Amino acid sequence: MRVALLAHEQFPDRAKTAVGVLRYSDHDIVAVLDRDSTGAAVSDYLPDVQDAPIVSQMEDVPECDALIIGIAPIGGGFDDSWRPDVRAAIERGCDVIAGLHYLLSTDDELRDLAAEHGVSLRDVREPPEDLTVAEGTASDVDAQVVLTVGTDCSTGKMTTSFELRDAARERGLDAAVAPTGQTGIMVAGWGIAIDRTIADFAAGATERLVKEADAEDVIIVEGQGALTHPAYSGVTTAILHGAQPDSLVLCHEAGRETVGSYESFALPDPKTYAELYERVAAPVSPATVDAGVLNTYDLSPDEADSALSEYEAELGVPVTDPVRHNAAAILDSLLE
Repeated sequence: MRVALLAHEQFPDRAKTAVGVLRYSDHDIVAVLDRDSTGAAVSDYLPDVQDAPIVSQMEDVPECDALIIGIAPIGGGFDDSWRPDVRAAIERGCDVIAGLHYLLSTDDELRDLAAEHGVSLRDVREPPEDLTVAEGTASDVDAQVVLTVGTDCSTGKMTTSFELRDAARERGLDAAVAPTGQTGIMVAGWGIAIDRTIADFAAGATERLVKEADAEDVIIVEGQGALTHPAYSGVTTAILHGAQPDSLVLCHEAGRETVGSYESFALPDPKTYAELYERVAAPVSPATVDAGVLNTYDLSPDEADSALSEYEAELGVPVTDPVRHNAAAILDSLLE
């Protein structure tokens, strides 16, 4: 499918959905919409993903099948400055795909316009209607279940999940990601956005994903939030208990000492955080932190190597930066 990505004034650092789709999806990306970077190209910012021109508005986008809203703002709202481009996409006959808490299908103007032009509004964050509470049976699957967890939001849990899947497949293993967030759902084409489910059903939705993941050897559950996050700890705990994982991967960003957008809250050190995840998981599953991932995006190669060595010594398990290097370095420790 040929798609355009809307990432106005956020690309690439605050447009993680757009970056995830660029890096891992099978879509043909024809353009990225970002008013602040018009005239540049994706490769000017991200040399390791598929390239595309950056344009200012939908009218400048080549022929495509869909527009993906590639931004996931805090609270999941719809910025009204995006409306002209969304309208233009619909009028051109494009589907619109969004992972917002604000459902496009509930927007009277956009819903009516989509009906008029015969296109779909796809809200990937809308959960199924038949969710239930967890039964505590995710551990019944034969595959090794690996859960990516973090010290904060935006530390690389989704990226790590797909990098681990690819590393396992390269080794000849049958591996799949169980997507729990909007970007993972857009990439994999299935999943449930756990942060939009009814709280009582969040663990049950995660359990369903583990059972429905089509893989015999390894299932990597995409984590969300962080266990001590002042806003998002609930979804983290629900996924941790619902997945009943065998192994955990602790994702951290080099140099981050406070919670993003909540700077008055200090992060526990990674070793303390790892022990906390293990203690919270223990009553439901004997999961241990068997590997670590460090986001070293802003560091030089020498700085990154030093940070990785320090992180590995602190956690006492193999670590890597799966984008700078690859995930194969930590795969064995998760499968043993």
